[in-house]
Amino acid sequence: MPVVKVLEIMAESPKSWEDAVQEAVRETAKTVRGIQNVWVQDFKAIVKGDSIVAYRVNCKISFVVEHT
Repeated sequence: MPVVKVLEIMAESPKSWEDAVQEAVRETAKTVRGIQNVWVQDFKAIVKGDSIVAYRVNCKISFVVEHT
C-alpha cells in the first residue's frame, strides 16, 4: 500500500490565483517527485490603492512516498 505525504505550501503571483497555484507546484516539483494533486485551501489578494498587486494561495500538495 502506498504512503501519501501532504505538504502545505504558500505561493504568490502578480498575475492570478491560477498562476500562484502553478508556482506552488513548480517550486515543490524542484525537490519532490511524484506529485499527484494540489488542493487550494485559501485565496488572498493584496491590494494597493484600487488595484490587486499580488495573488496568494495556501495549497496542500500530495505525493506518494517512494520506498527503496
